[in-house]
Amino acid sequence: MADAEELLDALAGLRRAIRRTAVRPAELADLTGAQVELVRLLRRRPGLSIADAARELRVAPNTISTLVRQLADAGFVAREVDTADRRVARLTLEPAMRRKVEAWRDRRVEALASALEALPELERRRLEAVIPTLLRLGGELEEEPGAA
Repeated sequence: MADAEELLDALAGLRRAIRRTAVRPAELADLTGAQVELVRLLRRRPGLSIADAARELRVAPNTISTLVRQLADAGFVAREVDTADRRVARLTLEPAMRRKVEAWRDRRVEALASALEALPELERRRLEAVIPTLLRLGGELEEEPGAA
């Protein structure tokens, strides 16, 4: 389907452009895509357990455990014992890493906001109107067999 291919190309191009304008912090430059995905998740949702992070990222808990061990060894992630269940570790970014990741996100948001401001108002409104549909589309893809 041409529309699906065009949408993939457009989204990929947008992501590339944002990556070029808001370069990843040097500390994160050597991280794998999966490690960065976990770091970004923990920025948004500090205090997740390994099981919570695995569900959110749709991967096996042992995969998250491996990523957490690597990131903790590198000084990016802290594990704290859950006060309600001592068998559970709660995951947070180390404060210095959190500041760097938040600054990186801020640069990406600012770059995109600036580009949006340069568009005509009608195009900005059209983009705003399509956001709920894109979110639903992502949900549909998550539910597809083999999507995980």
